[in-house]
Amino acid sequence: MTTEHRMIDIVLVLYAAAAAGYFISGGQRWLGKVSFWLASIGLAANLIALVNRVSLSGRLPLSNGYEFLLSFTFITVLMYLLYEILSENKKASGVVMLMGTLLITAIIVLMPQQIGETTPLMPALKSPWLTVHVITAIIAYSAFTLAAGLAIIQLRNAISTDDSAIYKIVSAGFAMLSLSIVLGAIWAEQVWGSYWTWDPKETWALVTWIIYAIYLHLHRQRGWRGNNARILVIIGFLLVLFTFFGVNYLLPGLHSYA
Repeated sequence: MTTEHRMIDIVLVLYAAAAAGYFISGGQRWLGKVSFWLASIGLAANLIALVNRVSLSGRLPLSNGYEFLLSFTFITVLMYLLYEILSENKKASGVVMLMGTLLITAIIVLMPQQIGETTPLMPALKSPWLTVHVITAIIAYSAFTLAAGLAIIQLRNAISTDDSAIYKIVSAGFAMLSLSIVLGAIWAEQVWGSYWTWDPKETWALVTWIIYAIYLHLHRQRGWRGNNARILVIIGFLLVLFTFFGVNYLLPGLHSYA
């Protein structure tokens, strides 16, 4: 077992322990604090795994499914912990950390052969556009994950509270997704000679963009606040997951190398 395998296992255990601690903490502040520190240590281990990946490959960890998920999980947990610190709101803690745990589990189950292995980049990926396109997508996906976690817990507990936090997070994620699509189109024109090819990944990224655009538009209307808006945020997150997992494994196309 390589060092990278061990680090992934450590991240999984710490994130799972943090999720469990948050779920059972209830009103026990000490357990909430322990869970926060477990998540923080897990985040540090996640960062070490990413740094190790950079050391092995000599490039940013953005070029395959394993690296994307590892970076995606890191940014998601980082966003959540910053949100908890700034808002002092822990209500979505267990849900978000469970999502992080499941993303790391997906690495172990679906792509174990990529852990600890490095391969030369395909010619199409040897471009500075790779970095900006993928990083903006990761930030967008992480924002949508955090927003979905907040929406799930509010929907589950029938919380009639202000949705402004979810709205702001989705707005930021939407801006980054829009930028990612534009940057990807520019890159596609350089590599494939066309800004848009209706590749499955492009198509489902567009569908996801439309769902969040609808949410942002309808949120201004009173009848589309509360649970209706939360359901739309959760649907958008499910589309994010399908855009990554479903398209990669069920709908191969020009993005299959990722």
